[in-house]
Amino acid sequence: MATTPTAQPTGYPGRRASHRHDGRPEAPLRWERPALATVLVVATLLYAWGMGHAAIHPYYSAAIRSMAGSWRAFLFGGLDPSGSITLDKLPGAFWPEAVSVWLFGPHTWAAALPQVIEGVLTVWLLHRIVRAWAGPFAALVAALILTFTPVTVVLNRATIPDTALTLLLVAAAGALQKAVRAERLLPLITCGVWVGLAFQAKMLQAWLVLPVFAVVHQIAAPGTPLKRALRCLLGGVVALAVSCSWVLLAWVTPAADRPYVDGTSNNSPFSLVFGYNGMSRFSDDPSAFGAVAGTAASRTDGNTGWGMLVNHTIGPQIAWFLPLAVLATVLGLVWRAREPRTDLLRTGFLLWGGWLAVHAVVFSVSNGNHPYYTAVIAPALAALAGGGLALFRSAHEAGGPRRAALPAAIVLTVAWALVLDWATGFVSWLLALAVILAVCGALGLWIRGPRVSRRLVQGSLAAGVVATLLVPLGWAASCLDPLYAGASTSPTAGPVGKVYHTALDHRSALRRVGLDQPSRRDTALLDYLIRHRHGEKYLLATQAAYPAERLLRAESQPTLVMGGFTGKTPFPTAQQLGTLVSTRQLRYALLTPRRPATPATTWVKSHCTRLRPKAYGWRTRGSFALYDCGRQD
Repeated sequence: MATTPTAQPTGYPGRRASHRHDGRPEAPLRWERPALATVLVVATLLYAWGMGHAAIHPYYSAAIRSMAGSWRAFLFGGLDPSGSITLDKLPGAFWPEAVSVWLFGPHTWAAALPQVIEGVLTVWLLHRIVRAWAGPFAALVAALILTFTPVTVVLNRATIPDTALTLLLVAAAGALQKAVRAERLLPLITCGVWVGLAFQAKMLQAWLVLPVFAVVHQIAAPGTPLKRALRCLLGGVVALAVSCSWVLLAWVTPAADRPYVDGTSNNSPFSLVFGYNGMSRFSDDPSAFGAVAGTAASRTDGNTGWGMLVNHTIGPQIAWFLPLAVLATVLGLVWRAREPRTDLLRTGFLLWGGWLAVHAVVFSVSNGNHPYYTAVIAPALAALAGGGLALFRSAHEAGGPRRAALPAAIVLTVAWALVLDWATGFVSWLLALAVILAVCGALGLWIRGPRVSRRLVQGSLAAGVVATLLVPLGWAASCLDPLYAGASTSPTAGPVGKVYHTALDHRSALRRVGLDQPSRRDTALLDYLIRHRHGEKYLLATQAAYPAERLLRAESQPTLVMGGFTGKTPFPTAQQLGTLVSTRQLRYALLTPRRPATPATTWVKSHCTRLRPKAYGWRTRGSFALYDCGRQD
């Protein structure tokens, strides 16, 4: 067995190469396929268990049902089937959910199914990518870590765009890895396509990896600097073209032939992307680039700053392997510093380390983040941890001072788990077991001598790896109980999720909801509106999306959502609303004091008759008031 690192693209010394010298994949080892199959089965169970009661997002799921029944709503991301106003996001991430609901019917599990598939595909794809980079052992560890990352599990059981974003960016990283390994243009073009599709899922966040990809390709790809730069530029052009395809489509479509673009004051898709979902998240001006003011209020305060990734809320969701990932990145770059420019081992640490660093910086300087935003760095942490342990294993087999890195990495990771779990003691019994296994594993790896059997070393390494996984697995598995899965608008695992669940459960819009599962109040209101509808285009108008969501989830009916998601989008104007009423396209309006007043809602209050709750089957008015604009005062 070699004891000197090499620059060959076949991987770490001391392990079987994942690629042959002709570039084709090496046949898998005997244990690889059963191990991978087991991981994928476990991932499927974690993500799909109780899918019929999944934590579907009330706002997004309402749009998913609408998109499943209307081509206009599907193409433009309309919140209601008439497509009067769009979502406040691009529709790409919701197209699979809409197709699923169209195929299987308006069921909660149908809306959640694509998320489960996307999550399992991400685990499989990361395994494939890491195997090509760092070998079978690293790939298995990376797949396990990604599978058991708490925020990954809880997010894959919801209907939020970050799951699709993560899958597509991992696919892009795999394509880039192929482009770096060989002097070929097609993988780089494919990388640009994947990034562009990721943009359709989460807009500008998909572009965060582009600087890292460009630097990695320019440093490590074969060919002259000019050829590398030209290929990289072409890949960037493809990424830009695919990214902007929907925005350009919406921009060139006449305003009368598409929904109003939510979150904007000027009905521009560019304002939606670069203002509402762009600069407003980093500046003190919430109306930057035509964005609607007040959008930052929809995000979680406090989850920002340089300590964000390790605070008491976000740390237990994502950061279990953060110290190991940082250590692996530093040592991987330092130990391979003297290798040729095209050394693939160093390139992998640069790629995933850059992915992690860029996202950490951007999240830290933004003006607030939901905890689940951090799910996008889970593949980077998993790849770095897997690749790092493989690197340390190689150094351990080679002997010398570097052999101490492997047991030290295991002890460091379990000690960090103790820090993250200490405040809550949520899985204290697992933590005790993890400490015992880590100590035993580290001692077994520390012992050296001619009489130390290979079986002892392998058993010690297995015990150490299991020790690092136990505590995050406990947090991840907790979200199978809805009490520990947070709110449907902010999936969060463990006791953090319980706090979110308890704090938000009293607000009906944030309770766990389902498709085609109306409450008695919703059923009574829908029955009343449908009985009294006489050819109007819209069943009713609502003040913001909050009152409309529950009705659209229950029954897909054309609904005029005044003010969009925040209630502040200037659509429709009072004049437009008056025209709809006078031409008998609209009769009823449902208002709520929980959303800001607009000229349109003021017009309703001054021109329409407020109905008594008993007239439409409600015992109490609650936070809603129904107005009849067909009987104007």
